[in-house]
Amino acid sequence: MDYTHVEVFSVQTSKKTGLPCGDVLATIRTNTGTTVICADGIGSGIRAHIAAQMCVARLTESLRQDISLRKIFASVATTMQNSRDPKKPFAAFSIARIRSDGNATVFSYDAPLPILVSRQGGTILANRPFPLPGGLAMESNCQLERDEGILLMSDGITQAGIGYGANTEWTSEGVVRFINEKIASRMKFSLIPETIHKEAIARWQGKVKDKSATAIPAHSPVGRGFSPYAPDAAHQNNLPPVHRVVGDDCSIVLALCRTGQTVNIFTGPPEDREQDLPTIKRFIQLPGLKIVCGGTTAKLVAKYLNVPLEMESEPMSVIAPPRYAIKGINLVTEGAVTLNQVYNILDEDISRLNEDSGVTELRLLLGVADKLNIIVGCAANTANADISFRQRGVLSRKVLVPLLAEKLRQDGKLVNVEFV
Repeated sequence: MDYTHVEVFSVQTSKKTGLPCGDVLATIRTNTGTTVICADGIGSGIRAHIAAQMCVARLTESLRQDISLRKIFASVATTMQNSRDPKKPFAAFSIARIRSDGNATVFSYDAPLPILVSRQGGTILANRPFPLPGGLAMESNCQLERDEGILLMSDGITQAGIGYGANTEWTSEGVVRFINEKIASRMKFSLIPETIHKEAIARWQGKVKDKSATAIPAHSPVGRGFSPYAPDAAHQNNLPPVHRVVGDDCSIVLALCRTGQTVNIFTGPPEDREQDLPTIKRFIQLPGLKIVCGGTTAKLVAKYLNVPLEMESEPMSVIAPPRYAIKGINLVTEGAVTLNQVYNILDEDISRLNEDSGVTELRLLLGVADKLNIIVGCAANTANADISFRQRGVLSRKVLVPLLAEKLRQDGKLVNVEFV
């Protein structure tokens, strides 16, 4: 069965350059699904950021305790409802969970309603009131297919342009019309958040006016002294940010379903020899690409498959260990040294990986993976105990793999690590 990956695209900027954004976005991935949170702290700046961060921290910690999403939402929303006081840390928020089968549930508290994005266009998700005093909570459900997603945003997007005249607030309906225009023009879904965000900023700056909007008086402080907007280039290229003052913090996030790529790695024999065959059999049966790291591990896999184990006869690299080859396995490499070298270059631009070696090939496969299953054997390895390994800074599998997994998770990948 194909793995459905939820890719998350987000853009956010603060109300004023140099101050923290009062909105906080978070993504939590598990084997059962992906959860996306958009929290909007009251006001702006540090105080709003802290309020939003507290909201997100409480939601994520409850999710880790495996509490039902409905109970989590009810608890946090009730707290917020009782904290509607400027002196207390208050945040509006939306939380969307997309399960591995595409079933999606979204809860919103005092926040813009979620928007369904598909090839047919955008639409505000059908919703119903969530039982909460005050009537500010809503629940939505839908079934997502591939190339469909859920869009969440703070009210800095939907209220963009307010104050520039009659009917100048963008509104959720206005955002939907804008999405439909972009989808009709065949825009890539991945660009939708960035494009919506730019439009919202332009509206805050008075550069987009509806026919019903009135002119801004020349003496009005609203919309005066703004520089051209170029936030993405400034943030992504680490250039000085453009001076920006808008009416509110602006955040938007799109959780988009697509067919994902699964990569399975088996490195090191199991601690218990009785588990060799069951572990190899389970590894072979996993869907997705298969990678074996380690000479001893490769011998075990080749023996199980009843095929010869071949070694690269003329390796091109003078640094990376030579590769092996096993029929039916996508990549076979040496173990500890290869994994250490891959970890060291994981953050490097792939355009710099010029040599053909097991290290670069493994790095490239990790780059295209959306889900990784890593099986780590805990059998003692006398070679790793050699003092030369320590002198060269080569970490053991037990130490290295968790570090490698954490880096990959930070890159938005779902990583499962199993020690056997």
